[in-house]
Order: sequence, then structure tokens, then C-alpha cells
Amino acid sequence: MFAASTAMIVTMPADIAFSFHQLPRVAQRHIRVFQVQQFLDRFAMGLTVAVVALALIDRDMDLFQISLLFGVYSVTTMAMELPFGGLADAIGRKPVFLSAVVASLISLLIFLSSRDFYVLALSFAFIGFGRALRSGTLDAWFVETFKVMAPNVDIQPALAKAQWANAMGLAFGAICGGLLPDAFGDIAVDHGFGVYDISYVASLIMMTVLLCFTLFAITEEPRPLNPKALRQGFTSVPAVIKDAGLLALKHPTLSMLLLALALVLMATNPVEVLWPTHVKSMLEADYANTTIGVLTAAYFFAIAFGAALSPRINRMFNRQNAVSLCVAIACLAALQIALALQGDIVGFVGVFLVFSVVLGATETPASSILHACVENHQRSTLLSLRSLVQQLGGAIGLIVVGGLAERHSLPLAWIGGACVLIIAAVFTGLLAKRLRR
Repeated sequence: MFAASTAMIVTMPADIAFSFHQLPRVAQRHIRVFQVQQFLDRFAMGLTVAVVALALIDRDMDLFQISLLFGVYSVTTMAMELPFGGLADAIGRKPVFLSAVVASLISLLIFLSSRDFYVLALSFAFIGFGRALRSGTLDAWFVETFKVMAPNVDIQPALAKAQWANAMGLAFGAICGGLLPDAFGDIAVDHGFGVYDISYVASLIMMTVLLCFTLFAITEEPRPLNPKALRQGFTSVPAVIKDAGLLALKHPTLSMLLLALALVLMATNPVEVLWPTHVKSMLEADYANTTIGVLTAAYFFAIAFGAALSPRINRMFNRQNAVSLCVAIACLAALQIALALQGDIVGFVGVFLVFSVVLGATETPASSILHACVENHQRSTLLSLRSLVQQLGGAIGLIVVGGLAERHSLPLAWIGGACVLIIAAVFTGLLAKRLRR
């Protein structure tokens, strides 16, 4: 198995160059359907991204309680990530994804129905549950089906198109989620809801649309869904996880890639989460929250642009994904240092947007390397393992950077994170040398 995977990696540069218009019609439709599905999924999520903290404050939650609620989400996601990745490999990607959407609908209904901390914690647990179910499901379906429809075609540009739709959905969702409370908040209050609940109602509607679209537009060869098959799917999870862990440990390419990705999120997640607290002091108080909302959308747009740009960057390096990834991570390190040194809003916004573009450009090279390393029966599990490793890196980064920022300053903590990015760039440089051999 390992030898076969290595052979796949060696032949990666020999793949046929991607041209959307020269693809078979069925492959073109496959890409478009997945783009729409990804846009709807992220748009529904983005509707609440911009207002979640405000909605919790409106429910009389203090900052400590808000942190605990996000902790419930993170713990639930990390606990369920791998088991449900294995379940998707065992019983099918589509049924597991549909279950994720149902979990999201339940979380939204619980959120809208209560102002009690413990009930809201249950809502956040369902969000984490849905996130764990989503991870590595339809992504694996997309890759496997594309390879059948367009054999030997370079998949990295196709992944970039999907990532672009993903980020655009988040961007438009964040904009609409921020505008809805201003436009219809008074109507929501008149009907007994909170000002920000209107965004959650919109998300509920879009999740229902997503459920219908996925049910009818995504086609997958059905797998046994009888109770015996389900029971076997759960009981086989430990073995699947063990095989995935051994593959990651024994396959040097996977090990180096996963470690580098964990380090990248360890360094960049504190920037993504904490930048509003740093930039707010640079803004006029009357317009600070509006500006931060616009910047949040601009951040997602920049990531989408970076994802769309990544195939061109990859061609500059002769479609060597590891080299592209190494260069992007090194650029992130320099940009994170520059971001920490900005003292005015104009400079910060300029560097932040470039930082976001480069961050978006790292996704598809990493995904291409990962997909080349695994076989179909373990693809979902390895995608879940990747997500788990990255989340762990991001959580550690937030704790460490938060401690450093409390003792010293946030810019100094970001510079420390840039040092972690340099280490990640070294690992991907070594990975590039290995793949060239």
C-alpha cells in the first residue's frame, strides 16, 4: 500500500494539465454541482459567523461564558472528528453529510429557542457534532468521482475551484449576516426574537435549501444502510483509525505534511481570531464594528481569490505542490511579522488582505499532496485526521498566543507565531526535496 502511494506521488507531475473546457461534460457538471453545494453550505454558516458573539451577548452571556461555549464546540468536534470520518468511508459520504446538515438544523433551532447557558451549550455541541460529520465526506466523494470522470487529469485546479466557491459562500454569508440585523432587527424584536436572531432564521432557511440540494443533486453509489451495516461501520472505526494513524506515522510524506499544517494553523489561527481586538483601537468608535464586519467579508473574499490564484502559482513552480506550499508558508511568515508591526488602519488592512490571499493559496497544494498519498478506502479518514491535527494546532496556538499577549502584547505574540511558520516552511522544503526524489 505504501509503495503504491509513493508511486502515485512520484507520477504527480505527469498528470494531464487541467483545462475546464476540455474536460468531459460530465466532469464539468461534477465541478459545478460541487461548487454550488459548497457555496450553499458555507453561505448558510457565514450568516451566523459575523453575529454569533453579538447574539450571545444579547442573550446575557458574558465573555467567559462565550469562551466556554466555543470550548464545547471545539471539544465536541475534536472528539468526534476521526470516528465519523471512518463512518463516511464505511457507509457512504452522502448519508453522513446529510446527517451533518440535520445536526446543524437542530443546533439552530435550539439556539433560537433558548437564552439559558446550558441549553446554548447543547446547541454548540450540535454545531461541533455537525462539523465532525462534515469533515472529509463530500470532499472525498468529489475527488474520487472526478478521477473516474477525468482520469489522470491534474486535480489541483478543480480543488481550487471548489475552495473558491467555499470561501465566496462564507464571504457573502458574512455580509448578509451582518446586514440582516440592521435591516430587519426591529421586526424580529416585535415578534419576540432577539435583534440578531434574524441571521439565525436566515441560516435555518439556507440549511434547509442545502439539505434539499444535496439530497437531489449529489449522486453516490448507494451502500448498505441496514442496521447491521451501520453497526459494522461503528465497530470498524477503531481499526480504520488505527490504519490511518499507522499510515500517517509510517508514511514520511504524510507525517511531514500533517506536522507542517498543524504548525501553520498554530501560527495563523490567533491572527484570524484575535485581529478584531487589535484593529478596533485604530478605528473611530462610531464605525468600528461596521468596519470590522466589512473586513471580515474582505478576509473571506481574499481567501477565495487566493484559492483561485493557487493553480497559476503552482504552474510557476512546475506544478510541484510542495514547493508552492513552502513558498506560500514562507510568505505568510514575513507577512505576519509585517502585520504585527502595523500601527495605522490603512497599513494594517493592506497587509491583512495580502496575508489572507496567501493563506487561501495554501489550501489546494496541501490537499493535492494529501489526496495523492491515500487510497480511496481511507480518504475520508485521512481528511478527518488532517482536520483534527489542524484543530489541535490551532487550539494550542490560541492558548499560547493568548498567554503571551496577556503578559506582553499581541503584536509580539504574532511575531512569535511567525517563527512557528518559518519552522513549517522548513518542513515543507524538506517535503519538496523528498517528492522530487
